[in-house]
Amino acid sequence: MIVITLTRVPKSLRGDLTKWYQEIQTGVYVGNVSARIRDMLWDRIMKNIGHGEATMVYNANNEFGYQFRTTRKDREVINFDGIPLMMHLSEASGAVKHGFSDAAKFHKAKVMTRKVSRRPHRSSTSTMVTVDLETTGLDPKKDEIISIGAVKQESGAKIEQFYRLVEIEHSVPPKITELTKITSAMLKSDGVGLSLSLQDLRDFVEDNVIVGYNLRFDEAFLTNSSRKVGQPEFSNRMLDLMPVVKKANKFLDNYRLQTVMDEYDIKNEEPHNSLADAQATFELAAKLIENGTFEI
Repeated sequence: MIVITLTRVPKSLRGDLTKWYQEIQTGVYVGNVSARIRDMLWDRIMKNIGHGEATMVYNANNEFGYQFRTTRKDREVINFDGIPLMMHLSEASGAVKHGFSDAAKFHKAKVMTRKVSRRPHRSSTSTMVTVDLETTGLDPKKDEIISIGAVKQESGAKIEQFYRLVEIEHSVPPKITELTKITSAMLKSDGVGLSLSLQDLRDFVEDNVIVGYNLRFDEAFLTNSSRKVGQPEFSNRMLDLMPVVKKANKFLDNYRLQTVMDEYDIKNEEPHNSLADAQATFELAAKLIENGTFEI
């Protein structure tokens, strides 16, 4: 039998453990898996624990009949003549000790090396512009852009916002109206032509880096729409946050924007509104930059 206790860990990690263990009380997981699976799951805990803590107790061939591992700062696992003991430390260690396996030590060293190597390469002058589109469907060759939202912040300046409703040739499909709250009447009364909307977006973005979530979708629509109106394609450097989040949070239930925002405690009061989504994406990018996961 294996018992794992978790405190203050990401929701994605707790959700992942329930695939293998039963949560009998909040943060307490019990299961019976092979030693190989046990060690693999402990490695997952090490990589995804964030600022939380974990302790694992499992069967072992020693005098007590069990062994344990912990990441607690105020405890240290010691081996006394083959007997595992949990030593209470008079002072908490300065860094979380992720167990005692070689794999855990290697992972910690790798993470620290990666963080240190990133710092000198960050540009303090790069301006990030997050962009989001709402469209009539998923096919960039057949469907149309109905709204464009963008957010940027020059270094030290106020956050600027860009929003356009875009006139289209056809009616907005009912399911799109239900999702986005954008109606054909709104586009007819307040919409701007596609050519002018794209030009205004270029003027707002300038030559800065464009950041988005699932940006390939938006990039495809921007490219095809630019071709339709005889404008050059956007040549800006484009960075997609989705693969960054997938690498950093391997055990989310899904990677829809709202799920990711919940994971990072970012509030988006109007999902599927292009400006609100661009603002939420901006906040997500800022958090990923802050924790060293993403850089411009």
